[in-house]
Amino acid sequence: MKKSVIFLVLLIAISILAVFMPSVPTTIVTEGINSGDTAWMLAATALVLLMTPGLAYFYGGMIDTKNIISTMLQSFIAMGVISVLWILVGFSLAFGTDVNGLGLIGDPTSFFMFQNVLDGKPWSLAPTIPLVLFAFFQLKFAIITPALITGTFAERIRFKSYILFLVLFSLIIYAPLAHWTWHPEGFLFKWGVLDFAGGTVVHMSAGFAALAASIYLRNKGEAKSHISPANIPFVLLGTGLLWFGWFGFNAGSALAAGPLAASAFATTNTASAAAGLAWILFDATRGKKPSALGFCIGAVVGLVAITPAAGFVTIPSSLFIGTFAALISNIVVSWKSKTSLEDTLDVFPCHGVGGAVGMVMTGLLANVAVNAANTTGNGLFFGETTLFIVHLKALVVVVAYSFVGALVLLKVTDLIFGLSITPEEKKVGSDYSQHGENLYPMDFSELKEKVV
Repeated sequence: MKKSVIFLVLLIAISILAVFMPSVPTTIVTEGINSGDTAWMLAATALVLLMTPGLAYFYGGMIDTKNIISTMLQSFIAMGVISVLWILVGFSLAFGTDVNGLGLIGDPTSFFMFQNVLDGKPWSLAPTIPLVLFAFFQLKFAIITPALITGTFAERIRFKSYILFLVLFSLIIYAPLAHWTWHPEGFLFKWGVLDFAGGTVVHMSAGFAALAASIYLRNKGEAKSHISPANIPFVLLGTGLLWFGWFGFNAGSALAAGPLAASAFATTNTASAAAGLAWILFDATRGKKPSALGFCIGAVVGLVAITPAAGFVTIPSSLFIGTFAALISNIVVSWKSKTSLEDTLDVFPCHGVGGAVGMVMTGLLANVAVNAANTTGNGLFFGETTLFIVHLKALVVVVAYSFVGALVLLKVTDLIFGLSITPEEKKVGSDYSQHGENLYPMDFSELKEKVV
């Protein structure tokens, strides 16, 4: 039996299990549910899902024409794989009952096969919306996080290897980080870490996993190659979809329709605008022309950096965050280009560094007057040190766990399936070698036998 059949067998087994565990609700909870909050969170959930197709266009436009379909599919396939995994056990690991009171992971049986979800009490931090809506809102974050990593190994990894890595990353890195940070019993939550919408859980985990992939593939002898963007209008379209969807990502993380959601909405837009401008203006000071690609990358860096801070800082503060996050990430991109690291689409400088800058900025600029849920205190710029120190500690923990964990998972994946495509497959591109498809008709007759 080919190893690839394993995935089909698992899906069939899970689907049959669903017949025996239909999770029929006893009583649907309606008390305390607010229709306005529910309507907003349904919209926000849809907006966050839209970000993953947006990411596909963003990355797809940056890669070359031989790999555009495979690169985009890596984002779309996450919508399928993680959705099934979330129903099975992912939601339980992230938001289930804390195991042994350690604040490390949720009990996998808490919501196994979505038991106790339709008839469950609303999440304690989202008391006015149904639990199932909270679960699906969080699912969209779980989908896009591993998809972000794909930009680092676009056109270099086998598709079935990516699927395995996707599953392992979601279960072993994403779910624990979500539990640590967003579960009331999570140890980072108890430390007082403020991560409004995923600076640590989403962007730092993806960014430092991308750094691990860059180093791992470099150590396997992968030669560094130059990629010419296939379609800049795709990048523009992807940026627009990401910016639009990010309003659900950040403003939706208020978990209600109210002043906090409006504040997060405003800080999100402001930081992105400032970052896009800062990126191309900084490029101009170094003799570069103001490019569409530069503005798009800068805007996304601004969105990344404001993510942990969106509901904790003022609107003027978001200007500062967006501008300096873009400048710092731009410098790191320039530094990375001079090294042997092969981070194809700059995931580490944009998401890893951008997320880390956002966490530090939250520790500098957060103010309790913006969000009463902030019980840790004001940021360093307002004369208090507790929050800033807590965030520096959390930064070390998240970076270490994401980076080392990803290295281990990459090694495991490599041992099971083999991670890299062959030189022949790379020559024809992953669109053809992995999927038998092409953006444009091409003649691969000479290499066909080697890649099929």
